[in-house]
Amino acid sequence: MSNTTCGSGGCGCAGSTDNLPQEDAAPVARINGVPLHAEGEILPPDALRQRACTELLRQQAQREGLLSQDDAPGLDGATSAEASQAIERLLDQALQVPEPSEEACRRYHAAHPTLGGQGERVRMRHVLFAVTPGVDVKLLRQRAEGVLLDLRCADDDGARFAAAAGQWSNCPSGQEGGDLGWLSAEDCAPEFAREVFGTQEVGVLSRLVHSRFGLHVVEVCERQPGQELPFEQVRASVALMLRQQAWVNALRQYLQLLAGEAEVEGVHLDAADTPLVQ
Repeated sequence: MSNTTCGSGGCGCAGSTDNLPQEDAAPVARINGVPLHAEGEILPPDALRQRACTELLRQQAQREGLLSQDDAPGLDGATSAEASQAIERLLDQALQVPEPSEEACRRYHAAHPTLGGQGERVRMRHVLFAVTPGVDVKLLRQRAEGVLLDLRCADDDGARFAAAAGQWSNCPSGQEGGDLGWLSAEDCAPEFAREVFGTQEVGVLSRLVHSRFGLHVVEVCERQPGQELPFEQVRASVALMLRQQAWVNALRQYLQLLAGEAEVEGVHLDAADTPLVQ
């Protein structure tokens, strides 16, 4: 353990990296010149992308006049409460997601007639940010929101979610990529079950799920249908699921557009040369 600590440099002991050539130091990743971490700090790729995406949105909120120019991110990845609120307003304005049509909802229901039925089971995984005595809830929520944003943008067959669970989750399931297996509503805390069951949503949910244990980033991997319900009873859930899918696609495209317009250093982001979000 002591060798690992010394290897970070600056302690003056035999294991210090002070005398290494300058080119061996990890470069600081930046978005338009704004550093994403402290000099010499090495972040996992998913955490670095998370910070980069948040910083792209924070800077765009400033350009749109939604956030003071005096606002600045911390080198620990935390954003101010004002920046978080401004990013929410920015996304509300920028992501024009149309309501799914009646025809689209009926078509989806016809293809999945038993989804949303009574007695369903859900196979899911999660990243738990536990609220414990003395924890800074504000900072915890900001970190959870950043992870949520990053995982909603991921398109890698779930590898990034598993890595995030292993890095951040306060649940033992984190060592298994966050996997909770198949659960029914009765297996979960009531407040958690209300957020997860009885809808058509599949994939990383668009919101943090609150429970008595803390804040959860939840991915629904698969739903096992219960009793078939008529379209009229599940139309709202079907529309929510279709809107969620459209929102995720729009967010990915918007971030690609911002990355294409930005000066990005030290972190790999997908970029678009032409506007994809109107």
